[in-house]
Amino acid sequence: MALALTYGTSQTLVRMRLAALRHSLRDNARVSWLVGGAFLGLVLAGATIWAAFQGDVDVVAVAIAVWMLGWIVGPLFLGGGDETLKVEYFAMVPLPSRTLAGGLLAAALAGVAPAVSLVALLCLIVVGGQLSVGAALIALPAVVLQLLSFVLASRLAVAIYGVLLRFRIGAVFAALVNAFILAFAAQGWALIAAFVSTDVQGVISHAARLAPSGWGLAAVEAAGRGDWLQAVGVLLGLALLSALMFVAWSALLVRRTTATRVGVRPRRRLQASDARGAAAAKELRTWTRDLLYGHRAIFSIAYGLLFCLMPLAIGWKGMAPWAGAAAVVMAGAMFANLYGADGTAFWLTLMTPGSARVDIRARQRAFLLVLAPPALVITVLLTWWSGAAAWPVVLSVVPALLGGASGLIVLASVFVPVPTTDAHKRSGNTLDSGENEGETMGLVYVMLVLVALTGGPALAVALTWSWWGIAAGLASGVLAWWYFGRLAAARLERRGPELLTLLRHGRSTGGGQATMASKLDRIPKWRRTVAGLCLGFGAVPLIPQAVVPAVFKLNGVDTKSWFLALHLGSSWQWPVIALMALLGLSMYAFGGLTYWRAAKLKGLPELSPGGLSADG
Repeated sequence: MALALTYGTSQTLVRMRLAALRHSLRDNARVSWLVGGAFLGLVLAGATIWAAFQGDVDVVAVAIAVWMLGWIVGPLFLGGGDETLKVEYFAMVPLPSRTLAGGLLAAALAGVAPAVSLVALLCLIVVGGQLSVGAALIALPAVVLQLLSFVLASRLAVAIYGVLLRFRIGAVFAALVNAFILAFAAQGWALIAAFVSTDVQGVISHAARLAPSGWGLAAVEAAGRGDWLQAVGVLLGLALLSALMFVAWSALLVRRTTATRVGVRPRRRLQASDARGAAAAKELRTWTRDLLYGHRAIFSIAYGLLFCLMPLAIGWKGMAPWAGAAAVVMAGAMFANLYGADGTAFWLTLMTPGSARVDIRARQRAFLLVLAPPALVITVLLTWWSGAAAWPVVLSVVPALLGGASGLIVLASVFVPVPTTDAHKRSGNTLDSGENEGETMGLVYVMLVLVALTGGPALAVALTWSWWGIAAGLASGVLAWWYFGRLAAARLERRGPELLTLLRHGRSTGGGQATMASKLDRIPKWRRTVAGLCLGFGAVPLIPQAVVPAVFKLNGVDTKSWFLALHLGSSWQWPVIALMALLGLSMYAFGGLTYWRAAKLKGLPELSPGGLSADG
């Protein structure tokens, strides 16, 4: 009876998952990312199978470990991964927890990512076929169990992640993990170069075989040696591990949908004698109580540190003084949707007469109180430690960036707000931003550029007149803080009710007001796909293949690593660096122009039932 119920539940949830996938294909932007991700995954899967055909089993072991690591950390970085079927949707359905977990597991296996991973795991069959017929037969259940362990490890990691995010220390840990992942995506070349130049490859491959990701390969190799007892034992161990992960995951699903009593510590009351003090107290309480704010602040600081300190792996200290500046730029991007994060709670501010300007200034002061001290301390300490002669430059740029970021975050929050999930409606994943993740990420990318540009004038003055840049940085920072805050307050006073309507009901395409997604639908599909790939991978030729080798040549760093230009003759190095820089900039220009042209398109007129426009 229990098996029949589990089978029926799994069948229903799989159909729901596939139906949701079909409906998501109507969104051309999502199709572009889906196709691009599937293509990249198949390329990596082909590389894994090619390594198996070459007989390099050590590389295969490391590659499978990387695939499993991607399944674990990828969803954490994406804020919980694909939760098309959230467990909260079924909280009122009278199903045993393990039956529901079994159905959700079956639904998780029905997708593009598991299919791509299955293709990659065919490398086990290739390895087994090179050893013996028995090894090839053992590889069949090994592939199934290994894929099952991938998906279960991913689901369990997301569940543990969600539990941790309910506590402050968990939010800090999650911020550190996300910061490392993103910093590694940009600066991982330094760690890879340090790894390649050292004699630890054998240790890595041995560790990959001992990890659960290598158990399927170990079973195939044991069968190839004729050690059937070890082969069967390893497969049983992998099955047992999968069962334990399933039990733990089902228990965490129950915890996620069960209300728990949380004790609230008494806090010292913040006294306020006027509206400015009350707004400041409210903002400080938000920064200290909302885990989303704390997570983003820690993430920004940790990202700045990791991004600029990873090149130390190859002995390059040139980026260390800029860790504080990088943290400020990232913080400006992370907090560019303040009112979107408030959600419908914004009505409290809206219903208070004359509160717009006071609220804007309070948010700016809170941002500076939280981010300015660590950014300045990091900048001073790392500049002193690195011994670089960059004091005038960094001390000029950081104040300019702080003022620019504090002004731009409120300006973006009122001019281009993105509706997100209200705090009291968030799921077990505290960082869930609702259905507008793509729009949120677009705002983040734009803000990274805009905040960085606010440091441009101070940088130019510092490079030209040295210490005079500090005065220019302070002046530009104060001006940006004041002027952008003034614009934001004026906008909030005029359009406050419209902002509340947007945060409550989301965007509407009626009345000829087209959303960005509907405008992108009118751009040719091939152009949207290419634009997305250009924006996603433009940094590869620009940063590690152009900027970094140029810095290495100027500073006499004798490290070739994977920098194409440094492997060529001296007469070809600078032309190749210039070509790579041009390629990266061209990719960004193509992607940016595509989205800019889409944004300039006007909405189509709304049609009446008779086929005529609504305005006659």
